[in-house]
Amino acid sequence: MERLRQRFPAEIACGKGCADCCAAVFDVSWIEALFLLAHFRQLPASAQQQVLTQAETALAAWQELRARDGELATARIRCPMLTADNVCATYPARPINCRTYGVPTVIGGAAHVCGLSHFDQGQSYPTLQLAPLQQSLLDYSRQVAGLGEGSRRFPIAEVLLHPTPFAAVLDR
Repeated sequence: MERLRQRFPAEIACGKGCADCCAAVFDVSWIEALFLLAHFRQLPASAQQQVLTQAETALAAWQELRARDGELATARIRCPMLTADNVCATYPARPINCRTYGVPTVIGGAAHVCGLSHFDQGQSYPTLQLAPLQQSLLDYSRQVAGLGEGSRRFPIAEVLLHPTPFAAVLDR
């Protein structure tokens, strides 16, 4: 990511307060969920309560989207970790999708880029292949949680509101 940022500084529009990626709808691997939850637990109690309140809204929107077979790639749900100042409450633990959102990526064979970036359509740019990164996260998840639970994916709001699958590891 940093190499791409250095190579294409005018094209990558990411910066503090930009939160376009924070409304993209995606789920996270078990290992990402664990890491995110560990950081969440370090927040002050008041910040945790604010995030949990937002998580209730986000999970309800996720469940409605899934119930009507909505298109995840184009849906928008505000991440419960996003503060009123458009800053991630758990920025150091943000998932791979958040970390890679502002640059051209390949997901399922199709190229994607943030709509706020300045990459010119029709131009050729290096792309970040997400499949190997996602596979590594899946492998780590399975090593820690086992084949069944480690193969699951979770919406962030569910991780926050229903942390039981991760408690055994976090409470060690």
